Amino acid sequence: MTGRSATPILHVDMDAFYASVAVRDRPELARVPVIVGGGSRGVVLSANYLARRYGVRSALPMTRARRMCPDAVVIAPDFDTFARVSAAVMENFRSVTPLVEVVSLDEAFLDVSGAARRLGTPREIAERLRARIHDEQRITCSVGIAATPVVAKLASRAAKPDGVLVVAPEEVVSFLHPLDVGELWGVGEKTQALLHRLGLHTVADLAHTPVRTLQRALGPRLGAHLHEMAWGVDRREVVARRGPDEPDRSMGADETFARDTDDREQVLRELLRLSARVTGRMRTAGVAGRTVTLRVRFADFTTITRSRTLPEATDVTVEVYRTAVRLFDALGLQRARLRLVGVRVEGLLPRERVQRQLVLGERDQGWEAADRAVDAASRRFGSGAVRPATLIG
Repeated sequence: MTGRSATPILHVDMDAFYASVAVRDRPELARVPVIVGGGSRGVVLSANYLARRYGVRSALPMTRARRMCPDAVVIAPDFDTFARVSAAVMENFRSVTPLVEVVSLDEAFLDVSGAARRLGTPREIAERLRARIHDEQRITCSVGIAATPVVAKLASRAAKPDGVLVVAPEEVVSFLHPLDVGELWGVGEKTQALLHRLGLHTVADLAHTPVRTLQRALGPRLGAHLHEMAWGVDRREVVARRGPDEPDRSMGADETFARDTDDREQVLRELLRLSARVTGRMRTAGVAGRTVTLRVRFADFTTITRSRTLPEATDVTVEVYRTAVRLFDALGLQRARLRLVGVRVEGLLPRERVQRQLVLGERDQGWEAADRAVDAASRRFGSGAVRPATLIG
């Protein structure tokens, strides 16, 4: 196996996700402890790294957290915003690989073995994703890269905050064995305490304990499983899976310009590129949608969105693009410098449920047939083999 493909698994974990999202539009909170959680009788949902220095962590009772860090600013959770940011992050992951296994709103596994030829090494892919997420969402993430999910997850934890760590196959044992047994995925407080009572404090202790001894103490299944993990053995594969809080109701794509721009033609070319990307993914998924949403971010990071609902659901590139252009022109921007634009199609439903109304005089073979011809060429010759003349060069 080549060095390029020996570590194809990424575990991406947002850094203090809920707290980071809660304060990203409040620069005055950048240097103070912040806790996201419920009322006095609730629990901590998240805390930024300044609050964590005081021992505040998720699931801690709010009353105790306030005693530990009396100067912290407490913010009530906004779950709608968390869900929107999470959905945008996961869309970025899926622009790299279809093999995205969502674990929660703020973490996912990616198998990028099929993206190396197009996007480079796993580290290069990780850095590309981190830069895009930081630029679009103004939050950071940490990435662990390894040959297996269990080691990738441990690597992302070691990389926090805002870092990347690659653990090559020949480095797995030296990486794992110094760790406390409680670091292993799936080892809770009770199992950790039991292992410590048995004198097993590090992963190396666990690895060098006979399997039969572990099975007698922990049970046949758990004992064998932990022993394998202690040597980096993990038979799991990344399986494409959406999170329970991430219904497949929309698809979208954003693009940040290399330089802020007020060139309308450049913006329209990017809207066409994004519309083609989104509708191509919709056709692959066999869905269509009625609502087109335009997202615009200005040079000062102010962001606005505008939407328009079409008479019929569509997956046709030109129809989505024309709607996005109308939304953009309706903003009436006069030489405003833009940092980012995005296109999203919402209200998705299975394509077979869409009954398109025939229009008198319309060609039998129109844009819909053209899109499918482009899809067929892309499947055979690769993405970008056929594209609108406007986007060439």
